[in-house]
Amino acid sequence: MEPLSSDELLVFWVQLSVILLTARGLGTLMRRIGQPSVIGELAAGLLIGPTLLGRLAPEVHGWLFPQEPVHSGLLLAFAWVGAALLLTVTGFETDLGLLRKLGRQTFWVSTGSLVVPLLLGFAIGWAMPALFIGAAGDRVSFALFAGIALAISALPVVARILMEMSLMRRNFGQVTVAAAMANDLVGYLLVGAVSGLVAAGGFDLLDLGVTLALFALFVAVTFLYGQRGVDRLLRAARRGEHGQERSFTVLLGGTFVAAAIAQAIGVEAVLGALLAGIVFGRSRYLRPEARASIETLTSSFVAPLFFATAGLFVDLGLLLDPEIALWAVVVLVVAAASKLVGSYLGARMSRLGRLEGLALGIGLNARGALQVVIATIGLGIGVLNTESYTVIMVTAIVTSMMTPPLLRAVLQRFETSPEERARLEREEILSRSIIARTSSALLPTRGGGNSVLAAQLLHQSLRPEASVTLLTIHGPDADAMDRRSAEEAVAEAREVFAGRNVDRVDKQSREIPAAIRTEASLGHGLLALGLTEAFAGSEAVSPVLARTIAQAPVPVLLVKHGVGVDGHSQPLDLRRILVPIGGDRVSRAAQEIAYTLGERSGAGVDALHVVNRPDRIGESTYWQPGSYWHPGAGGESDASSLAIAARVLRQADELAEQFGCTVTPLTRTGPSLGAEVAAAANERGSDLIVVGAVGRSTDEGLFLGHGVDYLLESAQQTVLVVVFPSDGM
Repeated sequence: MEPLSSDELLVFWVQLSVILLTARGLGTLMRRIGQPSVIGELAAGLLIGPTLLGRLAPEVHGWLFPQEPVHSGLLLAFAWVGAALLLTVTGFETDLGLLRKLGRQTFWVSTGSLVVPLLLGFAIGWAMPALFIGAAGDRVSFALFAGIALAISALPVVARILMEMSLMRRNFGQVTVAAAMANDLVGYLLVGAVSGLVAAGGFDLLDLGVTLALFALFVAVTFLYGQRGVDRLLRAARRGEHGQERSFTVLLGGTFVAAAIAQAIGVEAVLGALLAGIVFGRSRYLRPEARASIETLTSSFVAPLFFATAGLFVDLGLLLDPEIALWAVVVLVVAAASKLVGSYLGARMSRLGRLEGLALGIGLNARGALQVVIATIGLGIGVLNTESYTVIMVTAIVTSMMTPPLLRAVLQRFETSPEERARLEREEILSRSIIARTSSALLPTRGGGNSVLAAQLLHQSLRPEASVTLLTIHGPDADAMDRRSAEEAVAEAREVFAGRNVDRVDKQSREIPAAIRTEASLGHGLLALGLTEAFAGSEAVSPVLARTIAQAPVPVLLVKHGVGVDGHSQPLDLRRILVPIGGDRVSRAAQEIAYTLGERSGAGVDALHVVNRPDRIGESTYWQPGSYWHPGAGGESDASSLAIAARVLRQADELAEQFGCTVTPLTRTGPSLGAEVAAAANERGSDLIVVGAVGRSTDEGLFLGHGVDYLLESAQQTVLVVVFPSDGM
């Protein structure tokens, strides 16, 4: 392999500089006027390509973009890296669970948006003059290529538009992505079939069937076994000082491997990158910093290069020929109308609304750089010529540019269904919650009633798809009895987590807190601990447990069973939950846990706000919206305190509604938070108290707050404390 010369390297670096700066500049300009940046990035290729720069300064254009294969090959390589990473980021946002729920819509929209443009594209290709048919093509192969070019949707362009317009989480956004995936897959398979037909002079149905079977096998293996492999690699990458860099490497390497496999199978590499993005996005071990790095690299560098490169091979000057211009308009109109009609019919067949069907048709109309690929393939094998290539390129660029403004115009009139609106609002609330952010939790266990009870409460709190890792730790001198006891504890915990993905980690260490801290840092969002006999002594929190909580890198669910409650012999049976509330993050986290437990168990939930008054001990007061009264009269000071209490309770009521839970708001007045909470729990017949705290290390050990310490030592009910590390607040 010959190295690049100094002049070739100079041209390459200047190319990158000009393309990137032009694409980013025009993209920024588009965003300032309210359009997605992809419009400016696509226009950048026209600006510095033969259309404008090639005519105004042909010598400059000839030096900057010479026709030698080495230069075009380097640029196209960077462009395809951009496409692959863009599809990886799209995979992060693809919700397979939601797609399963929308399966009917996805099927019909995919079918309509593919079949109608394919048939009309074939018809228009059959009708076009021989002027547009390449030297190696005939009427049939040319018409097939025309149909495929009109049927395809540019998934990278569609995904970029949806993400920039914050539409990816909408129902129609997910259906649009799924339909675009189907369009591209079928389109690329057909391109391969037609290319083989032209090259070999015949159609090989066997080769096409093998390609489909291999791709289906690739998808199945990716989701069945690839997830485990990715989890193991990312888990290993998180260890040590350079976890972020190693996670980034695993993410990039996995994307490129999946792309290579897809290309080897015979489908486009970007589809493999999309599968990789879905698998990586579902992994609980993916570091947020690594994901953010990929997204930044994609949006700021490789994606603009990809979109700008699409226009570099287009010469719109050919449209000065009236016949070429006429057919360019005809093809553009047929392309836009057929995709719109096909998508709309598919949406109506799946019982979607008219405006939603229209939005789907507009979203799928963007063809972008992937249609450029098809046109380039057709030009390369001789089915297309320069004239037909330009016509297809015009269609690709114009449909991509017209999609965002048309989509925005339709969405201004589109009313979200109550069900979808509730889902979006709930997702927005839950996206900030400790429950939603936890895809994996860690439960160290050595058995005992508190440990089992912690497992039960953790199981009820987590999302159904979240996983749990059971951790057992042995000293170097552990005997067979210790190990048998650990195995029994793990078996008991597994019964609690029936139906949930459960991992098992067994460690040997003299430093229990350090071992737990190390394991908790490997992608877990929560650490659950029971005040078992191994930890509890005469104090509420033993020194070992105190160090474990103080050193925890994630929030801790600390559980102490109530009087007469034994996790071994009794299943979790919640009837009434009490949660003390305030206006801070710690209180909100406790409420999220309490409301989740209430919604899933059917238990009643009391939200209690304690008004701190050293001179008074009050009774529980039911609060109603607009009501600021309480037993006794305390003048202006009481009115101010109760106004604050009413605001806090109103916020608690609104938050509970988002979690699907109904609460009873209460206030109490007294000098001690712990005593008032305990008294209210006794009055209300509560069997669980959920309270938030910040764990602070002191010379004496761990300080959770006087109120929490009181509840752990004196409350008759089971107590669940959501403890945040002090350095994480």
